[in-house]
Amino acid sequence: MTTVGHSAPPLRRLEPVWLAASLLGVALATWLVVIARMEGMDAGPGTNLGGLGWFIGVWVTMMAAMMLPSVAPMVLLFARVSRQRAIQRRAYIPTWIFVLGYLAVWTAFGLVAYGVYALVAALEGGLLAWDRAGPYVAGGAVAGAGLYQLTPLKSICLRHCRGPMHFMLHGWREGRSGALRMGVAHGTFCVGCCWGLMLALFALGVMSVFWMAAVAAVVFAEKVIPSGERASRAVSVALVALGLWIAVAPERVPGLTDPRGTPSMHSDEISEGVHGSRSSGVSARAWAVVRSYTNGPARAGQRKEFPWRTGG
Repeated sequence: MTTVGHSAPPLRRLEPVWLAASLLGVALATWLVVIARMEGMDAGPGTNLGGLGWFIGVWVTMMAAMMLPSVAPMVLLFARVSRQRAIQRRAYIPTWIFVLGYLAVWTAFGLVAYGVYALVAALEGGLLAWDRAGPYVAGGAVAGAGLYQLTPLKSICLRHCRGPMHFMLHGWREGRSGALRMGVAHGTFCVGCCWGLMLALFALGVMSVFWMAAVAAVVFAEKVIPSGERASRAVSVALVALGLWIAVAPERVPGLTDPRGTPSMHSDEISEGVHGSRSSGVSARAWAVVRSYTNGPARAGQRKEFPWRTGG
């Protein structure tokens, strides 16, 4: 008598497939949410970030959309190692704890970025208006992000992100708290690898779906495709060239929204809407910035004051 084996693999062998599908599904869902939330929103340099709570919610959604595809190899390897250790009668560690630690680091990065934005918005005094130094600052930020691509720190962090097996072999931590620390550690390397690209995104328009997709594609190419390190160097050249282009002729850059193109950018109109703020010694610009923190970000045609707009 012959023994007929099961043609279907055990359920646990399908776990990587389900996990990969879940990661890509969440990434797709968050992209759809981001596109819906960004519809009609001002997408140029110096975009108003809205209230802190609103921004953090959108930021975490953005990071899930942009980063989950590129972090998938690390997450899948973590799940595989954790599953194998459970077979050896060691404690099973849920993969979501690792992902939580990873996203926590990017959330902290978003908080820092928001704080820098708030400080600049309060102190810039019209210097970053698009008809003054705005294009040079935005172009310099993009070019600086390109130069960072060539630094040793970028290379170290990118090598870590491209080699998840080394991290699992030498950085494994036991228990749930260990998984959380591992997620934080990997997230820290990821921030070290990608913070320059995020700086470029803020300079180009952090609420722009076009630039978000472009940065996400670069992150994925650097970390996942076989020639990612060469792609990183090519991106460096492209960013430096783009930064110079923005500084010299921003109106000719494809996909770059001119901040002066919306009706809300006339500081004299905003000044008229501030109830006696000039007479009380508080500038209209500062008052408008303070008011913007209590509301959501502006959409096309709404009246709000941003950095990097026309001065006044």
